[in-house]
Amino acid sequence: MKTTYDRTVNAAYILLDDKIYFGRVKKTYPCDINKVGGMINLDFDADGRLVGIEVLDASQLLSKELLDQAEIIG
Repeated sequence: MKTTYDRTVNAAYILLDDKIYFGRVKKTYPCDINKVGGMINLDFDADGRLVGIEVLDASQLLSKELLDQAEIIG
């Protein structure tokens, strides 16, 4: 598992599968903003396996410790 964080847009991505690559995500499920308290998208591969989680407004939804350990990409 790997986490990246882009400070310029305050977005984090949690890769559940290190083999994720361009084109591997076949379906993105946007979670209900009102039910989860923010914008979270779940990414699935062609076999229906969850491979990644995108979190927008990450500094509000994720712990500081997780973001401090993330790879900074922006």
